[in-house]
Amino acid sequence: MPTPPVLERLAACAEAADLSGEPDREAVAVLRASGLLALVVPKCYGGAGADAVALNTCVEQVASVNASAAIMLFQHCAVTSRIVENGSPAQHREALPRLADGRWLAASAWSESGAGADKKNLATRADRTPDGGWLLDGAKSFTTSAGLADVYLVLAQTPDEAPAAASSRDTGYGAAGQTFFLVPGDHPGLIPDTSMRLTGMRGSATGFVSVRACVVPDSARLGATGVAASIIGRVRDSGASLGAVAVGLAQAALDTAHAHAERRGLYVHQAVRHRLVDLATEVESARAVVERAGRRTAADPGMTTLHSKLAASAAAERVVADVARFLGSAGYVETHPINRFGRDARAVALMGPTNDLCKELVSLPWNR
Repeated sequence: MPTPPVLERLAACAEAADLSGEPDREAVAVLRASGLLALVVPKCYGGAGADAVALNTCVEQVASVNASAAIMLFQHCAVTSRIVENGSPAQHREALPRLADGRWLAASAWSESGAGADKKNLATRADRTPDGGWLLDGAKSFTTSAGLADVYLVLAQTPDEAPAAASSRDTGYGAAGQTFFLVPGDHPGLIPDTSMRLTGMRGSATGFVSVRACVVPDSARLGATGVAASIIGRVRDSGASLGAVAVGLAQAALDTAHAHAERRGLYVHQAVRHRLVDLATEVESARAVVERAGRRTAADPGMTTLHSKLAASAAAERVVADVARFLGSAGYVETHPINRFGRDARAVALMGPTNDLCKELVSLPWNR
């Protein structure tokens, strides 16, 4: 779990990054030195071997002080988990120790302009080279940690090479014939662009990543050719939930409301106390469903993970908006943290799978 000094340092750089809109390199340096990047790496490779409950709790705590750092941490752990689950022994030996000790920050490069939230119409292609490697060509958008990551998990459309049967099953997310590749951040064919100016999560270095004339060996392929859709489909079964980021933001807003009430002597009013109780109940309810997702005790753990993102992100937006009203004119100052919380909370609903896609994934089996 993050220590108080780590949380203090992350909190200190959150405001500056939000004002500048520049990638929060200081927060990344804190994450690298904190040991948090080792969360989901198995102990035999120098990691903490944490389960989804511990991961969600850690991400929540980081999000309560720096949501941009939390989403970078979450994405790093998501990519790391895919390597743990699908990597070859050689990939494990090379990548996992580096991902654990902070030398490598991982990022996912899945989204594309025009591909849709469900990643079914990818323009990025990977074609075989004469020596058995791959030539990647395409452009990715909304890649968190763009320009900061040391390794990217790139999703590309590959030629039909008789992919495994699992890849042909419609998971609602991804399509048959797609393959994952691990591409180093310093590869000359990988070009990050952080010119995108976001409203929220402004320190997260979310931007574009292009792969042009990007030649990688076959050893860069993660998993079998053409089965990326099945790998994506299993992601939600892990219990790791972006709802944890939303819970952290909701808790930060609630803490802000309590600080305001105490400073103004408002606890004497029953209406104020009860209003704060209602907000606390929303936060606890969201935290509970995220924890249930992490425990994977439901009959269908994947569905619970999707519900947890929907419930927590909606709760965070409600809580932040209610706290903003509670603060009155005190919160109407541009630099007040509540405004950052609101912009960051809105971003969670737009992160993959987006809330609209979550609803589609939940309801897809009903239409079969």
